[in-house]
Amino acid sequence: MTEELRPLSAELRQVAETELNEVVERLPADLDALRDWLSKQPHLKARQDSQFLVAFLRGCKFSLEKTKSKLDHFYTIKTLIPELFANRGMDDKNIALCRTGTYIRLPKPLGPGGPRIQLTNYSKFDPKAFKIMDLFRYQTMVMEQRILHDDNCNVSGYTELIDMSAMSLSFLAQMDFTLLKKMGVFSEKAQPTRIKGVHLVNCPKEAVAVLNLAKGLMPSKLQKRFHVYKNVEDLYKVIPQEYLPEEYGGTNGRIEDITADIEKEMLAFNDYFKQDEQYGVNEKLRPGKRVNSDTLFGIEGSFRKLDID
Repeated sequence: MTEELRPLSAELRQVAETELNEVVERLPADLDALRDWLSKQPHLKARQDSQFLVAFLRGCKFSLEKTKSKLDHFYTIKTLIPELFANRGMDDKNIALCRTGTYIRLPKPLGPGGPRIQLTNYSKFDPKAFKIMDLFRYQTMVMEQRILHDDNCNVSGYTELIDMSAMSLSFLAQMDFTLLKKMGVFSEKAQPTRIKGVHLVNCPKEAVAVLNLAKGLMPSKLQKRFHVYKNVEDLYKVIPQEYLPEEYGGTNGRIEDITADIEKEMLAFNDYFKQDEQYGVNEKLRPGKRVNSDTLFGIEGSFRKLDID
């Protein structure tokens, strides 16, 4: 039902119609078709609220077949990687991690109808207090909050800014390339929000080698969206200064205030994670060939075939 959907701003409505093939009058029929399909999938139990489903339609430019595949992969991969996706919530560890300001969503998108900007600052991450898995789990939580609540992200995608200054060697030593490979498949095959670019600034030499290894595990189209800058001033040429937080010379909020707002948003979203435990896939009930970690993640070279957008 379209009355359950948040109305888009005029700028985002234009993007949705011209770039995503969205037709407002057709939304109820599109949502009904998806729900009808879901009701016939014995192996798949998925959320069915309109705001959630429309994010997948938008992420697949309203191709119903691609949307079905993405929804199935969303729950299949989440079921296959419980270390990332099971038993999540804003517990003490995630609240503490949120408060570090390591991973934040900036208040102003890149223009009114533009992509959301995410900022990761590894200098704020203490590898003695947290493991890299803790950060990745927290990032999946923020990603799912965006699916339901961030129209810029769902319609225009998002841009990742990663500040690698003061990244500790103990953090780099924790880097799990098998997990990174799985996350690359998830971002391509399952995540409805589309990544527009990954911009890395202040890269120390040690990080560049690790980055190149990680980048090699990503889908080829995503690899082309990685950009490295020596300093923030070089970044300004691509992302205008005003869109960065005050600490980076911009006017897009103060990190302390942004972090406090995100904590409130994530705490308010906690019921979603409790509900999420009931959703997923049961491979024993899947019609046809079953899916497992080997078929999804294990084939070298399969990443070359994945296609973003």
